[in-house]
Amino acid sequence: MSSSTAPRRRVKLPSFGTQIILGLIFGLLLGGLALAIGPSVDANGEEAANWLTTTLSTIGSTFVTLLRTIVPPLIFTAIVASVANLGKVTNAARLAGQTLLWFAITALVSVAIGIALGLLFQPGRNTTVTAVGDYEPGRTGSWLDFLTGIVPQNFLGLNVSGDRVNFAALQIVVIALVVGLAALRTGAKAKPFLDFNASALEVVQTVLWWIILLAPLGTLGLIGNSIAEYGWDLIPKLGAFTAAIYVGLALVLILVYPAVLKVNGLSIKQYYKGAWPAIQLGFVSRSSLGTLPVTQRVVERNFGVPSAYASFAVPFGATTKMDGCAAIYPAVAAIFVAQFFGVPLTITDYLLIAFVSVIGSAATAGLTGAIVMLTLTLSTLGLPLAGVGLLLSIDPILDMGRTATNVAGQALVPLVVAKREGILDEQVYNSPAKDILAKDTSVAGPEDVEPDPQRVAGTARAESS
Repeated sequence: MSSSTAPRRRVKLPSFGTQIILGLIFGLLLGGLALAIGPSVDANGEEAANWLTTTLSTIGSTFVTLLRTIVPPLIFTAIVASVANLGKVTNAARLAGQTLLWFAITALVSVAIGIALGLLFQPGRNTTVTAVGDYEPGRTGSWLDFLTGIVPQNFLGLNVSGDRVNFAALQIVVIALVVGLAALRTGAKAKPFLDFNASALEVVQTVLWWIILLAPLGTLGLIGNSIAEYGWDLIPKLGAFTAAIYVGLALVLILVYPAVLKVNGLSIKQYYKGAWPAIQLGFVSRSSLGTLPVTQRVVERNFGVPSAYASFAVPFGATTKMDGCAAIYPAVAAIFVAQFFGVPLTITDYLLIAFVSVIGSAATAGLTGAIVMLTLTLSTLGLPLAGVGLLLSIDPILDMGRTATNVAGQALVPLVVAKREGILDEQVYNSPAKDILAKDTSVAGPEDVEPDPQRVAGTARAESS
């Protein structure tokens, strides 16, 4: 008598977006629980984070560290492969120029919104915070930061500060561009190197896929720790300022970006469905660089942007394209500081705010954090840097929305440029958004989606902008 064993049914997990939402919900619940437990007391009788807050912090920071660890090899290998393929396209310089142009256009509109809301909400006059004395930020933005940020200090783009080692994403971009161009110039002798780089890119993408599987757990830790550590009681003190920032971010997301999509004949619904995983992760991680691997994945696989172009535009955007941190926030914050200290602003000052927001993000591209952009704006206007101390207490809550907006813009521009240059796979863009956790949607190598040089060149000649 033979017996047959029924095949074991595989449990189907929810989509990536659903998993992120579940992580967000449980993070809020656990963060609220940790907040209710309150701080513990250490052996010296001093207050310390309780066990749940420590656990949430460890989970969240570990996930962001893993993402940031994979960013340097991903940027290097992807851009080298991108340059190798863009070298076959006659309008590579035009693609780069169009990318910078749309970075500037959306940044200019965003800063105009920020200035308008600063004048409307009057955040510096409608606040209950008091002066904090002679606080001076530990790191300030400078127009010379562009030179120090773009010139590599070493081949790996690493910066050592005390006992910490950080990477400079913009320097890695520059290094990879130079290496890629050198490989093209070398010719046939560089083929083994380019083959090795392509294989390394595949390996890096596999590791990336494993890390992304942990995103829902990382979301739980990140949002839970934010609630437990900062709470929500800081918002009333800076209510007008917080409202101005979030209204500005919302206007960019629901008016400016949809208008750009509509003008270029792209579906608004498809854009937000495709970009949502990256926007979600940006909100909870508060790191554009940490979200970069996911942003690149959705740009390529959900939007249909050729990898040869996306692997250049997305990393470049993650270091310079910051409509939240470098446009909305410094505009409203500068007006807040001016109003708080009773410094009148002229039309020239508002034009300077716009100039700093559009150009300054490139000047501070080698650095991170909205505080750097804010200090650059304040110093350019001659406003007291002590005003930065007034805003630090609310910064983590604002940073979630700012980073989500940054990431949305970093995904938008490559999509728009690809559409305008005729290299967008519109069938992919208009199809149902893929679950980026699915193995068959891992980031494609540039060779998988190489644009047709004749088609791209023809489109470039036909369009005037």
